Amino acid sequence: MDKEGKDKAIGIDLGTTYSCVGVWQHDRIEIIANDQGNRTTPSMVAFTPNERLVGDAAKFQISTNPRNTVFDTKRLIGRRYNDHSVQSNMQLWPFTIVPGKNDKPMVEVVYKGEKRVFAAEEISSMVLAKMKMTAEQYLKCDVKNAVITVPAYFNDSQKRATKDAGKIAGLNVMRIINEPTAAAITYGFVALDEEKRNILVFDLGGGTFDVSIATVERGKVEVKAVAGDMHLGGEDFDNRMLNYCVQSFNKKYKIDMSTNPKALRRLRSECERAKRSLSSAVETVIDIDCLHEGQDFHTKVRRAKFEELNVDLFENCMQLVKQCMEDSKMSKDQINDIILVGGSSRIPKVQELLSQYFEDKELCKNVNPDEAVAYGAALQAAALNKENINLVLVDVTPLSLGIDVNHGVMKAIVPRNTPIPTLKETCVTTRLDNQTTVIFPIYEGERPLTAQNNLLGQFVLDGIQPARCGVPKIRVCFEVDEEGILTASAQDKRTGINNQLTVTNERERLSKEEMDKMVADADVFRKEDEEMVKKHIAKNTLECYVGNMKSRVTEAKCKGTVETRVAADMSEALNTVEEWLDENDYATVEEFQAKFNDLSLKCRCLK
Repeated sequence: MDKEGKDKAIGIDLGTTYSCVGVWQHDRIEIIANDQGNRTTPSMVAFTPNERLVGDAAKFQISTNPRNTVFDTKRLIGRRYNDHSVQSNMQLWPFTIVPGKNDKPMVEVVYKGEKRVFAAEEISSMVLAKMKMTAEQYLKCDVKNAVITVPAYFNDSQKRATKDAGKIAGLNVMRIINEPTAAAITYGFVALDEEKRNILVFDLGGGTFDVSIATVERGKVEVKAVAGDMHLGGEDFDNRMLNYCVQSFNKKYKIDMSTNPKALRRLRSECERAKRSLSSAVETVIDIDCLHEGQDFHTKVRRAKFEELNVDLFENCMQLVKQCMEDSKMSKDQINDIILVGGSSRIPKVQELLSQYFEDKELCKNVNPDEAVAYGAALQAAALNKENINLVLVDVTPLSLGIDVNHGVMKAIVPRNTPIPTLKETCVTTRLDNQTTVIFPIYEGERPLTAQNNLLGQFVLDGIQPARCGVPKIRVCFEVDEEGILTASAQDKRTGINNQLTVTNERERLSKEEMDKMVADADVFRKEDEEMVKKHIAKNTLECYVGNMKSRVTEAKCKGTVETRVAADMSEALNTVEEWLDENDYATVEEFQAKFNDLSLKCRCLK
């Protein structure tokens, strides 16, 4: 074990479409490449008749196995099955979502010939476990501690569900931090300029959009305001292009291809490629042979058309920028730097609108948009791990937190963009004469009525001394920690009776029994993955041996250093094993090794 790697803490950007991991080492942050040599890993998990695939391997086979390849789970985690956003996304996903216990959305797949259902936390944990393993292979030691990032607008239950996913993956989640905040940390670290600067982080990723305004000065990052949309990102741009192409195909051939998941997956991949291409070219081509019912699909897409298809989404981004500016109480000329984060921030129209809004201010591009969040998370992890990092972080609450005080009217106790950690109090009273019990439902959101906001949970204060309505004085306290997680309490000032609730939104969260089962399942998957790696190594060793020995037999025959009969016997044995390999992809490690040992004996005269 590498002693230098011991007790390292990693930072993980758990993205909607891609994830990234970094670590502080050798006095710098190192973004770690995966086993394919890529510094970002697709947030995908695939289930096949024989194995489970995560990352690039899952993405490589998605066109042939769309119903059992799962992605976008960040748009499911911490939500309910009947949420509008979940129902909307289900129309676009090739895989199946079914309602589980307490209206929890569950992913249904076929794995090893059996139907299985997985919670979003489990799928996310598989991606996190992949990032953990990527770091461990690089550091040559076990890794336990991690900081994981989430969108700034993740609510309390989504943050807790992400922590649960980390636990299932075998990680000790030191802290959950917001993605734009992580990017601000990155900028503060790489800028090297110690003077105070106000920055705006424009984070447009694959599935979410966040904008954050922060002040950076000498290792201190102080967030002033955040805004965002949990359902706005690169995949939404892909969907617009996909719908446009489907309509074009249907119109041309008078055939409805929308019921063909494999065709849609192939087309979606091409739409994503075209979108990326249009960031540098003004025109691109989508060309797919035999897309549906034997018909080819060919179309030219100009950048202007792509911008037309997404004009309202681009405008939504700018509206959120304006909202964040208003909340920060800063003027445009007070913003020193505009930081672009997330792959979709490369879209020229987005950059154009952003630059125009700030009166042609040059956008800062010295931070890698794909790696900035993981970089900042790794810095935060190193600071929490008491490594030699000078970092002070002051974040804010993205949404107001409050209670129902008057038959459905929302009273904000912690207004949005309040610096955290924080402790806020208010005083309430009873509504009825001789009322001895008060129920405290807790909400987050900005709407005036509680029914329009998100219910986080509730608790009860019982044993209040009977009195006329309005007489009892009840102190309500909201405490929000560094991760934005809320603990609410109430106390009758007269009697001292109190109660509290650490808001957990138990309805959406996993029970202890469910969590324990998922941790056990993850261990099974880990062992299966280890066995699969051994199998691939054994198979690859045998394949390489066959290829090398065939060349050596041919060379020996030409030089006459081996008898013709012996050469023929070896060639026959090699060909037999080669045919066996073609037909036995999923043989056991022992079978591959047995074939290797048998072949080694038959070819020993060439050693």
